[in-house]
Amino acid sequence: MTDPIADFLTRIRNAVAAGHKVVEIPASKMKQELTRILHEKGYILSYKIVEGKPFNTIKIALKYHPGTKRNAIKHVERVSSPGLRRYTGVDDLPRVLNGLGIAILSSSKGIITDKEAKELNVGGEVICYVY
Repeated sequence: MTDPIADFLTRIRNAVAAGHKVVEIPASKMKQELTRILHEKGYILSYKIVEGKPFNTIKIALKYHPGTKRNAIKHVERVSSPGLRRYTGVDDLPRVLNGLGIAILSSSKGIITDKEAKELNVGGEVICYVY
């Protein structure tokens, strides 16, 4: 696997499209931080790190609107890839869906959202857009 972050986002996208309630993803520190941000911003219901013998996994409970089968995640898009890295400064931070979505960045302060990057006055690599 050449791009584990794209695999992470694709597994979430496929689980949402199939209507699954839970998705399991191989764990890494970056994936755990991405999951933490998705949970804090309300895009997923909960998550749990499961210790395993060959490798750890992240169990993510997807969030659906009550009474409907619409998921809280409408769109997940990988921006920066291993072949083409996308960096942005603090002045050029992207606005996703006019501020309704989030952009997740990897910066010197760790994995943060676009709003946190604006507050901390840092730029970084744009990992993905979520709305």
